[in-house]
Amino acid sequence: MIIEVELSSKNRPGLTSAQNHAQKILSKAANFRLLVFTLLVGLILVFPGHGFSQEIPFTYCPSPDQPNNIRNYLITSAKEVTNQFFKGIETPQDWQSVRSQRYQEFLEMMSLYDVPVVGERPPLNVKKTGTIQKEGYRIEKIYYESLPGLYVPANLYIPDGIKKPVPAILYVCGHAGNQKVYYQGLARKFAQLGFVCLIIETVQWGEVRGEHWGAYQKGWFNWYSRGYTPAGVELWNGIRGLDVLSQLPEVDKEKLGVTGASGGGAQSWFIAAADPRVKAVAPAAGAETLEAQIQQRTIDNQCDCMVPINTYQRDFADIGALIAPRPLMIAAPNRDGIFAIESVRRLHKQVGKVYDFYHAAENLSLIEADGAHGDRATLRPQIFSFFIKHLMGKQVAPDKIGDIDKSPEAQLTEDELRVYTKGAPQNDRTTTIQDSFVKQAQPPLIETNEQLAAYRSEVLDFLKAKTFYAFPKKPEPLDLTLEFRAKNGSNTNVRTFSFVSEKGWRLKFTIYSNRNKEKGTTQPVLLVLKNPGEERFDAQKFIGGTDKNTNIVYFEARGIGETGWAPELQWHIRRSAAWSGRTIASMRVYDVLRCLKVLRTLPGVDKQNISIAAQGEMAAVALYASLLDENINTVIVKNPPESQNISSQANGRGEAIEMLNCLRITDLAQVAGALLPTKFVVVGKLPQTYEWTQSVYKKIKPDYFQIISGLSEWKN
Repeated sequence: MIIEVELSSKNRPGLTSAQNHAQKILSKAANFRLLVFTLLVGLILVFPGHGFSQEIPFTYCPSPDQPNNIRNYLITSAKEVTNQFFKGIETPQDWQSVRSQRYQEFLEMMSLYDVPVVGERPPLNVKKTGTIQKEGYRIEKIYYESLPGLYVPANLYIPDGIKKPVPAILYVCGHAGNQKVYYQGLARKFAQLGFVCLIIETVQWGEVRGEHWGAYQKGWFNWYSRGYTPAGVELWNGIRGLDVLSQLPEVDKEKLGVTGASGGGAQSWFIAAADPRVKAVAPAAGAETLEAQIQQRTIDNQCDCMVPINTYQRDFADIGALIAPRPLMIAAPNRDGIFAIESVRRLHKQVGKVYDFYHAAENLSLIEADGAHGDRATLRPQIFSFFIKHLMGKQVAPDKIGDIDKSPEAQLTEDELRVYTKGAPQNDRTTTIQDSFVKQAQPPLIETNEQLAAYRSEVLDFLKAKTFYAFPKKPEPLDLTLEFRAKNGSNTNVRTFSFVSEKGWRLKFTIYSNRNKEKGTTQPVLLVLKNPGEERFDAQKFIGGTDKNTNIVYFEARGIGETGWAPELQWHIRRSAAWSGRTIASMRVYDVLRCLKVLRTLPGVDKQNISIAAQGEMAAVALYASLLDENINTVIVKNPPESQNISSQANGRGEAIEMLNCLRITDLAQVAGALLPTKFVVVGKLPQTYEWTQSVYKKIKPDYFQIISGLSEWKN
C-alpha cells in the first residue's frame, strides 16, 4: 500500500518560501511516489489534520514509556502473585473468615470438581496380588480403585508383631522410573521404625505409564482449557491412599503422615492441604515461590503436575496456610536446580505468618542440606525423627536413626515388587484419565431466546470468575496518543494511535476513515484483529471489499507485530502465563476489550455499530471479546478453530487459543451461538462443530447468521 500526500502548486499561507518551492517541485513528480512517501514524515507536521480530535495528544516520536516485553510482564505478574500472599489478612480472625473459601478454591484449582471429596466415595476394591516376608516386616503388593476404572498400584509395608494400631505414612513418589523400586529404602525404613507405610505410584511412572507431561512435552495446552492438572489425579489417588490406610486394622487412623520428594514433595503439600486427616507432613524439594519459578525459569524444568490450575492466582504459601497449624517440615537441598533455596526460605517465612496466628511456630520448620535436587542423606534422618516425634510422641535424634540402607543386598527387584503380576486390569483408565477426570461442558439444547439468555448469563458469570479472573481489577488509564497521521489517496485519512492496555503494554491500532464524510457524522467501524506471524497485507486481503463508508481499524494485540516475541519463547510463555493465572489468548481478549473502549472515545465513530473481523487463531479471541463486550454489531470469522479442546505443537508454537477452565462451561461454537443478538458472519467454510451455532441462530434469528465468500457480500 502506498500512502500519498495531497500537494498543491499554489503557495499556501503559513509556509516558508522554501517550503512552497519544495511543494511545487514535488507536485510535478506525481509518479515518483516513493520519494513522496519518504518525505511524508518530514512534511506531515506542516499540514493541518483531518478528522481527528485535537484534544488527543500527538507525539511525533513517542517515547517507549511501556516496555512491551513479555518476560518482564510475566515476571512482574508472578511477583505480584507471590507478594499478595495474605494481602489484607493481618489477624487470626481475618484468616478464619476466608479459610473455608480458600480451601474450596484450592480443591477447584486442583481439578477436584467431579470427585466426591465430601460424601460417599466409590469402593476401593483393594486387591492383593502377593506378599513378601522380610525380617521384621512384610510387603503386601496391592492395588486399589481410586475411581471406577482408575487403579493405583502400591506396596504396603507392615511391621511384624503389631499389637495395637500404629501410625502410618503415605509415601508419594517423585519423578523416578520404577517408582516403588527406586523409593523402597524409605518405605522399608519407616516399617523398621514401626510405621505402616503405603508407597503409591503415579500415573506417569508406575507400572502402567500414563501422562504428566501434557503441556510440558506433548503440546496438550488444552489441559488448561479443560481445567485439568495431573496434580489433581495424583492428589485424589493420595486421598484414596489415606482411605486405604484408614481401613487397615494395623493403622491408627488418627496418626497419618505424608512425605515424598520432588513431585512427591509437591504432592505432600497438596495432600496435607486437602485432607485434614494428615497430622504431619514433610515435603522434600517440591516447592518454591511462583516469582522464582518464572524469573529464574525453573518452571522450564518442572512437570505439569507441580502446580494447580491457578485460577485464583495463588502461590505455595497459600497452600501451606491450609496445612497450618499441623506439623510441617520443609526439606530442601541448597543447590537444587529446580527449587532455589532462597525462594524456599521465603516460602517458609511466608507460611510462618499463619503458624504465628495459631501460636504454633514450633510446628513449622525448614531443614537444609548441601547438594542437588532430591531427598538428601542428611535430610532423611531428620524427616524420620520428625514423624517419630509428631506421630509417635517420641524424641529420637536423627543421628540415632540413621539413613536408609542402600546396599545392593537390601534392594528388591522390579519383578519382586511388581503388583500387576498378570497384567493391569483390562478397564484401567490410567493412560486416558486426562480425558475424563474433569467433565467437559456439552452443547446445551437451545430452543428459545429465553433459554439462550439464561445460558449466556451462566457462561459470562463463569468466565469472569474462572477464566478471566486475572483481568486487572483496576484498569490503567488508557493514555490515548496519536502517533501518526496521513492521507491515503484522496478519500482516506490514516491515523495510528497507541494506548495502554495493561500495565506493561502500550499497543497500537491504525484507523482508515472516510475523509469525505459530512462533518459531525459518525460511521460504522470494523475492527480487524491481526494474527501473530501473518504475512504482509493478509489482514487487508481478508477484509477486501468492505463498504467504503466503514472505518477500518487494524489492531495488533500483545505478542503480535511490534510487540511480538521470539517463536522459541512461546512454549515458556504459554506455561508461565497459565501458572500465573492467565493465557496468551485471555490476555489478548483483554487487549481487544480495551481497544474497543478506546474506539468508542474517538470522534466520527458510531459507538453502536462496531464489528469485529478475525481469522484463524484470533477468531477465538474475537468470539470471547465480543461475548464479554456485549455491544458488538457483527462478528466476522474466517477459518475459526474448531474447538479449544485440541492439542498444539509440542514445542509450544502454533495457535495459542487455550483459556483457563473455559471448556468446563463452553467452547468456541457455543460462544458464537451465545453472541446473539450479535450478527455472525462466516467467510468461507465453517468447521462442523459450528453446526450447533447455526442451529441456534436458525431457531431464534436466522437472518443474523450468514455464510459469504468475501466481505463484498457483507452488508453492515
